[in-house]
Order: sequence, then structure tokens, then C-alpha cells
Amino acid sequence: MEDNPGNFAPSFGKETLRTTAVTQQFEQNMDYVDFIHLNVLEKKVLNNSEVSVQYLCSKPCIINLEAVASSEFRTGVPVYRRRWKDEKNLYVSRTRQVHLKFPSIMVYRDDYIIRNSIIVHSVILYAWISHKSVSSYDVEQNEDYQDAVAKNYTFLEAVPPFERPYKDHKVCLQWGADYLWMLQANRIPQCPHESDGVQILNFIYASSGEKTGIMKKFEQFENRELETVRQHQIDYPMFTVSIWLYLLHHCEKDLCGILYFIDPKEMYSTPAVFLNEEGYVHIQMHLMRGDDLAVKTSFSLPLKQWFRLDLSFKGGQIEVSTVGKNLKRHHHQSFTFREDFYYDDTAGYFVLGGSGYVNGIEAFFGPVKYYRLNVLETEQISNPLHDKETVEQIELYYERCMDIQEIVYEYRYIVRQGEKALRNCYYENYYLELIYKYGEKSKCDAFMWGKELREKYRTLFKLLQEMDFSAPDVLEDGSDTVVEVGRRIFEKVAKGLSSADGLSNMGSSVPLLVDSSCCGYHKASYFLAVIFETGLSVSVDHTKGLLYSLVGAQGNERLAVMNLGYKHYQGINNYPLDLELSYAYYSNIAIKTSLDQHTIKGEQAFVETIRLMDDELLKAQTKENGDVFMWLKHEATRGNAAAQQRLAQMLFWGQQGVAKNPEAAIEWYAKGAIETEDPVLIYDYAIVLFKGQGVKKNTKLALELMKKAAAKGLPQAVNGLGWYYHNFKRDYRKAAEHWLIAEKLGNPDASYNLGVLYLDGIYPGVPGRNQTVAARYFYKAAQGGHIEGTLRCSLYYITGNMEDFPRDPEKAVIWAKHIAEKNGYLGHVIRKALNAYLELSWHEALLHYILAAETGIEVSQSNLAHICEERPDLARKYLATDCVWRYYNFSVSQVNAPSFAYLKMGDFYYYGYQNQSKDLELSVRMYAQAALEGDSQGFFNLALVIEEGNSIPSYILDHLEIDQALHSSNTSLLQELYYRCWNNSNQESISPCSLALLYFYMRVFWNNILQSTLIYFMGTFLLSILVAFAVQYFQALSAHNSPGSRSEPSSDEHSSSGNSNEDATRLVQQDESTFSNNLSQQQSDPQNPLVTG
Repeated sequence: MEDNPGNFAPSFGKETLRTTAVTQQFEQNMDYVDFIHLNVLEKKVLNNSEVSVQYLCSKPCIINLEAVASSEFRTGVPVYRRRWKDEKNLYVSRTRQVHLKFPSIMVYRDDYIIRNSIIVHSVILYAWISHKSVSSYDVEQNEDYQDAVAKNYTFLEAVPPFERPYKDHKVCLQWGADYLWMLQANRIPQCPHESDGVQILNFIYASSGEKTGIMKKFEQFENRELETVRQHQIDYPMFTVSIWLYLLHHCEKDLCGILYFIDPKEMYSTPAVFLNEEGYVHIQMHLMRGDDLAVKTSFSLPLKQWFRLDLSFKGGQIEVSTVGKNLKRHHHQSFTFREDFYYDDTAGYFVLGGSGYVNGIEAFFGPVKYYRLNVLETEQISNPLHDKETVEQIELYYERCMDIQEIVYEYRYIVRQGEKALRNCYYENYYLELIYKYGEKSKCDAFMWGKELREKYRTLFKLLQEMDFSAPDVLEDGSDTVVEVGRRIFEKVAKGLSSADGLSNMGSSVPLLVDSSCCGYHKASYFLAVIFETGLSVSVDHTKGLLYSLVGAQGNERLAVMNLGYKHYQGINNYPLDLELSYAYYSNIAIKTSLDQHTIKGEQAFVETIRLMDDELLKAQTKENGDVFMWLKHEATRGNAAAQQRLAQMLFWGQQGVAKNPEAAIEWYAKGAIETEDPVLIYDYAIVLFKGQGVKKNTKLALELMKKAAAKGLPQAVNGLGWYYHNFKRDYRKAAEHWLIAEKLGNPDASYNLGVLYLDGIYPGVPGRNQTVAARYFYKAAQGGHIEGTLRCSLYYITGNMEDFPRDPEKAVIWAKHIAEKNGYLGHVIRKALNAYLELSWHEALLHYILAAETGIEVSQSNLAHICEERPDLARKYLATDCVWRYYNFSVSQVNAPSFAYLKMGDFYYYGYQNQSKDLELSVRMYAQAALEGDSQGFFNLALVIEEGNSIPSYILDHLEIDQALHSSNTSLLQELYYRCWNNSNQESISPCSLALLYFYMRVFWNNILQSTLIYFMGTFLLSILVAFAVQYFQALSAHNSPGSRSEPSSDEHSSSGNSNEDATRLVQQDESTFSNNLSQQQSDPQNPLVTG
């Protein structure tokens, strides 16, 4: 780079050869070259800043000083000018002290007079010499700095507005003005407290090596000064990243993601940090000129120990270090690029782990700290390894598991070698061969392991002795054998736990589950996580619960992954609320759900919303020998298309209690397609023929069937033809034509497929990719329930990289969770729980509903709470947590919570539940939410709350959209609530709401009668007449009788009238008493919701 003053362009934060030192010592030059130097005592923008100007003129000259400032809104604004002439002191170095004076709004804080001080980004002080006629000094000059004989410049540091002093204006304000200023002084907006240090992750994340990870997006700084620095560093990045890792394996293939940045064009940007197959760190950077460069460390990352990877970036330089738990440096390496990097951390998003572009590492991520604007040494980084107990538990777990896996592998090897030798002997003796073939399998009683190890793993050795390693399902690969051993251990334990007294033997089951988990069978890991988190026949241990949740999730156990996703989504059980972390887990299972649905093998069942309170749905559940199934089979055999269709669906997906049997389902699809000409059956059979699911592929017959179904107007068949032309013929024009027709018919698959055409840039007649249009089609597909479309939209919401999808992590989690909860493996657990409940196998139902409920699926949570209500003895005996409270509470926190759960929680808060205190406001909120769901009981309970003398907060009434004019009158409110109660109930029959509304109107009518002035006057008048008549009667009677006689008056008529009035009054009182007694009975029993009948 040449020193070319003519091309001056100062660059903020860079060292450049164009920069002239301001403190060089003057050396006598015999050629008398003009020069000018600046020396600023304090390089800050202050009033009266002193500058020492040292210069030499070889001719009469004019010396110029000019300060130019830049703010957020304007650049290059001159804020100070000074010049003087020198025609006498030629060839002599001179020094002159100058006091700089700046505008008040640049150097003072706001006050009553200075109302709008400005934030200055940079100030440059220029100095130059020009040889001009001194006579022209008084003329206004616009000297060009670039044409000067000698010149120099220096930067002055701007002072933030709230670090500046107040100006002494040397004026006295009037009392009123001074008082107004004092009132407003503290209202000056201050820069928000903001740091460039960001904690990207502060909780352990289990990365399974899949194409999912944590996605973080950073916004511009609110603090304008920090934002200015960030923008200046785009072409000269200065940042630091610190990542704690516990690495299990190096990358299996190519590169695996650790941390990388994706730009708005969905391309890798600065930085991109990966792990390769040898364990070396691969770092890729995006250069200012547009291309990319990568480097690789000379050291590899350690396995199965916690370490911290620190990376700092400064301009074109990278520093990479690893430190251990004791913070001592293990490795360090520097890289220097000749070109600067491009880095804008707001234009895109960060990814920790995997994404759609690369697999993640198989590891546990610890805390991750990111310093956006600073380059820090290892010692300066503040990123402690939190939760040391869990960190140590992970280390101990894998140390123990290494021993177990080694024992299993070696034991299997010894047994196989022994059996091989025995077989060689048996082949020479037919009798021995028969014994080997049909007799009891031999056991290995001699061990090569020491006594101490055998004692430590006594249960494991006992199980190994009982296993048959000659079985065909035990493969030659040792790792598969270890997992197979884990599976066998787990199945033995699971069978025992499902028995009548199985949960009572949890103490002996837990060690076996630990061994199974260590063998890599992570269904056992999830069992352990649930057992310790809920206290299922053991003491609650949140640390162990977290350990096995993380281990199971890292091992890709679907239910364990969902469990972590749910806990981080809700922020419960000591798990921090972290939507990005929750999305990382849920998106993993959501992707698998789509793949699992196309896989026939595996323990899967269709996820059905069947509530244990719904008797009709429970009666519809069946099995292969059940009445419903046998009736459907009978009708299907007779050629009933609807029965064939339903039967095939039940068998193919494993619905309604029927075990999944794709082969049998396909037989019914084929029979229906050929016999009944039903378009749905024809379409379904065509699909399985196209894909070869459970039947040999037959594309020709499949196409004929698909065309036949499409000719009958079936939308999904029209879409299927488009799919055929796209996948088999690569005819995108025909594919698009069919998809457009199907899309107009409302088929969500067609909407998704059209989106794919636009995304891949192959839509006929449209050049290039169009992600915006593609995203709109994906959204339409998602609205129709399309799984892949929903996944695409959830990704858009988490990244915020699509213009029609503003970043919304919560919506992204909700959409991904919705798809994940359709997973067939979760459906299998729910089905086992339901079957156990129908068979009155309470222990097994409890176990499997707990396993399903802890994944966060609402239907299992409310069903489990219902079981605990039905069998409180069971819940108290086996669960350390309050089952009813916990799972109804979980249920109402869900997006799709049922209204009865809100009513339950409303009752609990209203009356107080066991050790839970009463909370009237929360109770009313629960009732209101049930009312909003259209439940008449919610309105009824709100009315009873008012009847009992309580008030409902106005914001809840507003939420119910009740007119504010009614808020102040209890009578008006009651009328509105009872009317809505009646309106939302069955109006064709007498309901509690209709009776309550009728009774309300009767009470109002009676009160109006009693309070009427006319009735009061008439009653008084009649009473006066009656009294007068009575007086006259008694006077006449006394005159008629002798004084000594005693006569009892006959007042039957009056008495009868009085009794009838009394009876009428008693009827009213009895009604009111019944109403009150019902309430009092309900208060004494919080288990029951507020009901009227």
C-alpha cells in the first residue's frame, strides 16, 4: 500500500500507512520542506481542548485548522475553523498553542437552555499550510485540503452525551423556569444499559448430530454508540466467541457444525466453525471482496472431557484456544489473512450445531458467550461452566458406560469364540450336534474380569449369563451387539414394571435401566429421566432426571428430545425458558415425524386424541378380535367401500386400538380398489404401489389407478399425477398444471409441491428461484395441516430470514411442537397406555401415561390427571409429586387445553387445593378461559362467583367482550352471564343454565314487586282497613260477651290466609336455601367443579 495523500480516506479502527504520527520529533531538513504536526494533550471533544501546532514555512504562508464532525444524521460538518498568517518566521520551526472551541450541543449535556445535544460519532481535526499571498488573507478562502503544501490530521474521541458536564450559562433563571427545569431534568432519555457481551446459551444442550440446532438472531444495538462501533467494524470485525463442549465423537463424514453464521441469501458467512473427521477445527471466513477462505487447526479437539473453545477475530487475524475445566490453556494457534473479513451479525442468524445445510456435532454444548465488539484474551473471557453437578454427572455417566460397553463387547466375543469351537467339535459327532441344536444353551461361567469389577457390575454379569448370543438378531458388529443387549435388558425391565406390582420393585429396576442406557438403548434413558423427575416409586432427583433426559436426547430417543423441548418451552422443573433451545429439540422430532410416517417398521401407532372422560370414543376402541373390528371386517368382505377404507386405514396407521399391520392394510386397499371402484381406495393403493410400501413396486399399474381416481375428481389423485410427472418424468410443466388444479380443489399437498417448484427455481416460465412465492405456498399448505409445509414455516419464523415471516420464536416452537406430537413412536406409548386403561391394568396405564405426559402432549396430561383422580390411592403410593395438580396445571398451560381442565384449575384456585392457597383472580381467569372456549359451565361459574359477593376484574370482562356499561351493575352482569351460559348450552332441553336464567328472572321480578311504591301504598291502605275492621269486631264481641267469660276467637280464614302467605314465603326461602346449600357442598369438595346438576 502506497502513501498517496491525494487519495486520503481515513478508516475507523484500522492502522494504515496513510496515518501520520502526531508526535514525531522534528529533524532539521536542509531542504527546508514545509511540514505541520499536531499534538493534542487530551484527545477528546472538550471545550477549550488545547492543541499544540508545530509547523515550518519556507515561504509566506497561511496556517489552517478545521474540525469536521459526523453524527448519525449528517457527516463532514465543519464545527471549528481557525487560521493565521506567518510571513516573517521562514525556515524556522514554530509551535503555537490553540484552544479549540466547539458548539455547546457537542460538548455539554442537555439542560433548560441546551435542549437537544447531539451524539457525535467521530471528529477529525485537520491542519494544513498553503503558500498564498498574504494580501489575500482577509478574503474568504475555501482552501482545498488536498492541494495544501503540508497537511496532517488526527482523530478526537467523542464524549457520550451523559458523560459530558453541564454548561455554566452565567445567567439566572426565573423561579418558574428553574422549577420546570428541575422537574424535567430526570426525564432526559438515557442510553439503555447494554453490553456487547451476549450469553447465546446458558444451559446444557444435547446435540445428537442431526440437521437441527439452536438458531439465534441478533438485532442492532439500542445504544447508538455501540451500534456505531458495530457498523464501523463490518469491514474490520472484532469479536470473540467462547463455547464449552463435551465431545462424544468426531465428525463421521465431511464437516459437522459447531457454530456458523447464515446470511439473508442462505449462504455461509463469517464465521463458520466446523469439526472434521480427524477432530480438527475447520474455520471458514467470508472476505470483503466476496469470496471465502478457510483454515484448519493443527490440533484436534479432545473426546469425552469438558473443554472450552475460544475464538477471537480481529481484522484478518484469528486466535483459536482450548482450555480445560481448570481454565488452563491446552492448545493455541493463530491465523493471519492478508485481507479483511466481512462481518455483519445482524444480517442473518447464528446456528449452534446442525441445520438444513450440515449435520451438527455429537456433543453436549455448555454455556456459549459471544462478545460482539471486543477481542478478548482467554483470561479476560467471563464464561463460567454453570451447573457443575450436572457437568460432573455427565462425565461419570460416560466413564461408567465405557466400562459396561467394554464388558458386554468382550463377553460377547468370548462366548461367540467358545461356541465356534464347540460347533467345530459337534460337527464331528451327530449326537453332540443334536444336543447343541435342541438342548439348553451353554453358559459362560468362567470370567476373565477381577472380583472387584464383577462385584461392581454383578447384575450385569448375571444378565449376560442368561442371554443367548447365538441368536440371529445379535449382529456381528460389536456396537450393534451392545445396543441389542441394552434392548433385551430394557424389555425385561419394562415387562416387570408393567405388571401389577411392578412399580413397587422400582429399586431393583433402576440399576438395570442404567445398564441398558449405558449400552446405548436410550428408551431406558427416558424411563430413568421420568422416574427421577416425577418421583415414580423413588425420591425426586432433578439432577439425575436432567442427566438422563440429556443423555436420551443426545442418543436421539424421540420422547426424551420432546421432553426437553417441552420443559424449555414452558420453563418448568428448573429448566430455563428458552424458545430457541426448545425449537432445536422440537424441530428434530418434527423432521423425524415426517420420515417415520413413511417407514413401515418400528413400534408406531397413529396419535389419536382420545380422552378418558369421553365414553363414546372409549366404546369405539377395538382390537383385532373386538366387535367393532369384526363388524367392519364383515362389512368390508361384503364389499362395503366405506368399511374397506376404514379397515385399511386402521391397519395401515395403527388406529382405534388396532395394531399396525401394513401388509393386511394393503390387501384391503387392493380389494377395495379392484372391487368397489372407490376413488379413495384406488388412490391409496396407487400410492403404495408407487412407493413399494409393503408390496412390490408397480409404477405402470399405479399410474393407471391414479389416473382412474383423478378422473373421478379426487383432489389428492390429481396431486398424485403431478407428483408422478415431477418424480418419474421430470416434466415440470405437466406437474405444475396438475398441482394448480389440485390446489384450487383445496389440496394442501399440491400447495406444498408448487412451493417446492418455486423454491428450486424450476417453475415453468419463471426464471430463477422465488423464495417469497414459495413461502406463501408453504404457508397455505401448513394451514391445511401439511407436515412439511408447517416445518418450513416454523423455520421461517425462527430465522426471520423471510420477508413475510417476521421472527417469532414462540410461533416457531408451537408449529414444530404440533408436528412433533404426531410422531408414531409417541403414538405407540399413548396406545399402550389407553389399552392398559381399558383392560383396567392401572399400574401399566399410569406408567405409560406418565411417559407420554412428560413429553408435553396435552391429551396424555389431562388423561393422567383423570386417572389420578379416579385412583388417588395409586397416585399417592407411587408418585412423589401431586399428580392431579401437576398435570392439570400442565394441561392449562397448553395452546390446545380443553375447557374442563380450565374448570378444574378454576375450582382448585377458588376453593384451595390441598397445600395450594386460594387465588380468586386466577380462578376467575380459568373460568373465563373455559367460557371463551364455548363452555357454558365457565359462564355459570363466573355468575356464581358474583352471586357469592365477589367481583370480576374489568380486564377479564373486557376479554369476554362484555359491554363496559354493564361492569358496574351486578344484576346486569349476572343477566349477561346467565344468558351466555344458556346460549352456549343445549337449548333444546332443560339445562342447568336455562334453570339458572329462569330463576334469575323470577328473583328480579319478585324484587321489583317488593320494591314497587304503588304496591307499598296499596298494602298499607289494605292493612289499615284490616286493622280498623279487627278493632270494630273485637269491640262488638266484647260488648256481646259477659265480663267474666273468656271466649277464643274463630279466625280460621285469617289463619289460613296467613299460613298460605307463610308457605309462599317459605317456598322462596327454600329455593334460596337449596341454592346456598349446593354452593356450600361444593366448597367442601374441591374435587368437583361448580355444577348445577
